[in-house]
Amino acid sequence: MDMNMFIDRVLEAAMAAGIDTAEVYCQTGENFRASAMDGEINQYQVSTSAGLSLRGTVAGKMGYSATQAFDEAAIRQLIEGVKESAALVEANEQDEIFAGDEAYPEIPKAESDLKNVTPEQKLALCLAMERAAKEADPRIWKVQRAMVMTGANTIRIKNSYGLDLSDSGSVCMAYAAPIAKEGDKTVTGGHMVAGSQFAALNAEAIGKKAVEETVCQLGGKSVPGGEYRIIMRNDAMQSLLSTFAGVFSAENAQQKMSLLDGKEGTVIASEAVTLMDDPLLPGGFGTQRFDSEGSASITKAIIDKGVLTTLLHNRKTARKQGVKSTANASRANYTAPVRVAPTNFFFKPGEKDLAGLMADVGNGLVVTDLAGLHSGANPTSGDFSLLAKGYTIEDGQRGHAVEQITVAGNFYEVLKAVVAVGSDLEFPGDSIGSPSVDIGTLKVSG
Repeated sequence: MDMNMFIDRVLEAAMAAGIDTAEVYCQTGENFRASAMDGEINQYQVSTSAGLSLRGTVAGKMGYSATQAFDEAAIRQLIEGVKESAALVEANEQDEIFAGDEAYPEIPKAESDLKNVTPEQKLALCLAMERAAKEADPRIWKVQRAMVMTGANTIRIKNSYGLDLSDSGSVCMAYAAPIAKEGDKTVTGGHMVAGSQFAALNAEAIGKKAVEETVCQLGGKSVPGGEYRIIMRNDAMQSLLSTFAGVFSAENAQQKMSLLDGKEGTVIASEAVTLMDDPLLPGGFGTQRFDSEGSASITKAIIDKGVLTTLLHNRKTARKQGVKSTANASRANYTAPVRVAPTNFFFKPGEKDLAGLMADVGNGLVVTDLAGLHSGANPTSGDFSLLAKGYTIEDGQRGHAVEQITVAGNFYEVLKAVVAVGSDLEFPGDSIGSPSVDIGTLKVSG
């Protein structure tokens, strides 16, 4: 059955079956993934997907059901699934079907070139990246991964109030991960580039940058334990922000899983910190005209010069708190329930680049990589103790590589201690990004 016809039939049947309000959430996509190793393609995967969920209220309770089939039998299954799941709901606070906003933003989008790119071109990029990395430095022993991924995705929301929204996007991503050897020392590293244009993926540039990020670790050594002035490089700070992004969710705060519950309007960070959630950012991985409930997207500062202005809300959390939704309703996929999540989430960049931040610090450490984020960080308390790599800052200049250290602190205290935010904002293949940040001092164990 034609998808448009199927969506209309689902809504009609839901109304006829006694579902009070109903919403269809449809997701379709095409994905490609391939990688090269030792001069050959060692992984190749192409997939298409299409799925649809029905969300509806029955006697004031919200039920969910999903399908990948698009026929009359699937419609019956969807309706029965909604009724059965609604009957099992015991919570007092409920999601709702939204009639829609008066207007929705238009976001300028560069036309993706993906439809004109052949699989052979993507495979050639994999092989060229691996070759470029191998040839960039004689210390490269192997390239453990030279990978290309592309994807195109379309979301459509249509409900019984007449709301009908759709949005689509595409992404191209390339990643090279070399292994370098010098004597008995072996180090790994990598570099990723992502965007909407396949033509912007330069195999030689990606391969060379991946090698730079790898060989600079050779000769790395630990440092004595103590307190050090720390700059988190943009990619390391992005990892830290990603780990603790959930503390800004009103859903988590209302469930006492964030210490920011009730802190709106208070100072929670240094004046140097402005944290943005910008779903209208051109070219962003989280750019969207509307959220997963159909609320019109809006740009907002979550922290404005140190002050917590708002938490991230969907309609249920906003209604519970007596505020307006921030349009941060999110669904991980068409089968998932509505939750709360950031869109393009990042610290607003400052004026100085990484070199400028280092010059101001004088002596300390630049952390370039954090490991153990799942086991070594507590998203509720904010505490973390993480394995780290990087390099020393000596008289404002880059010193020797550093490895086998642990940095420990608390995310809430880090926000308060920020001295300066750099200008080098990057989104490393993610909707969460960061510039480099001078976070003051941290405890370091060697």
